[in-house]
Amino acid sequence: MIKNLTCIECPKGCKLTVEVEDGQVVKVSGNECEKGVKYAVSEIENPARILTTTVLTRNLPIKMIPVRTDQPIPKNRIFDAMAAVKTLRVSGQVKVGDVLARNFLGLGVNLIATRDCRESVEAQDKYPEKA
Repeated sequence: MIKNLTCIECPKGCKLTVEVEDGQVVKVSGNECEKGVKYAVSEIENPARILTTTVLTRNLPIKMIPVRTDQPIPKNRIFDAMAAVKTLRVSGQVKVGDVLARNFLGLGVNLIATRDCRESVEAQDKYPEKA
């Protein structure tokens, strides 16, 4: 089987032609550097992605906190990961990089916050709005 990919490892965006047999890469052509070969093998044999999504909050001034995994997860686990994210709620103050779920799904990756939210709703209520 022949697969066509565009390499995303560097700005060149090489058009790769990948020969695949029994789920294994046999030959890669069209690459201008070795990064293209590594990308093709990874994408065909073990595709992985960084999961970027949002988690609902409780008692915070924003309804959702943007999050991402700190490392790629197997592409075939994305739907499992999204189902797990739907069960999470953030109720305390967070800052960028805070780990919200350690060893997420047992995959050895962490789910981290990508936005600060430092004041709770209760803290905001102490300060009257300016007119």
